[in-house]
Amino acid sequence: MSGQIKLLIVEDHHIVRQGLIALLNTVPDMEVVAEASDGKVGVDLFRKHQPDVTLMDLRLPNLGGAEAVARIRAEFPAARIIVLTTFDGDEDIYRALQAGARGYLLKGMFGDELLDAIRAVHAGKTRIPPVVAERLASRMGGQELTARELEVLGLIVRGQSNKEIGGSLSISEATVKTHINSILSKMGVSDRTQAATSAIQRGLVHLT
Repeated sequence: MSGQIKLLIVEDHHIVRQGLIALLNTVPDMEVVAEASDGKVGVDLFRKHQPDVTLMDLRLPNLGGAEAVARIRAEFPAARIIVLTTFDGDEDIYRALQAGARGYLLKGMFGDELLDAIRAVHAGKTRIPPVVAERLASRMGGQELTARELEVLGLIVRGQSNKEIGGSLSISEATVKTHINSILSKMGVSDRTQAATSAIQRGLVHLT
């Protein structure tokens, strides 16, 4: 059928990927032309098929979703990509949109929302649900952590003491305390436990 929207699905969970393909291939104006289970293959398949719209999971093996989006957009600036994920931490949203995604949808949405989003992004619009936009606004309004503060935060999440963090990063305990005070202030939390919990919820630190 002429005028069909060609789709690429990049999703590492087989059942979710097959479910999306089954749904989308029943829609008259859409056709799934390729599928991938990791980010690196997704980039290669985009290059080969140059689909109209790509649905990209955020957490992927070999190459993460945000990184895959960035690579595709660097080579194909007009690429239209929707990030589709179960994760809704504001940092994840920010990374994906900074990388050039045109939409961000949570996997709990209804099928009609997905189809509407695909058609909107294909038409050159962006599609970000209100709850996601709210989180993004919160992220944009917050103070950004420095690269060193993110390192310290990552080690806090992994349960290291100030002394252990100092040893890991080759800095003094006093410097570690200075970084932690700055982190708590910027994140609006009162202690390390809250900082660690918030970091995981927001996607600032990913436990692997």
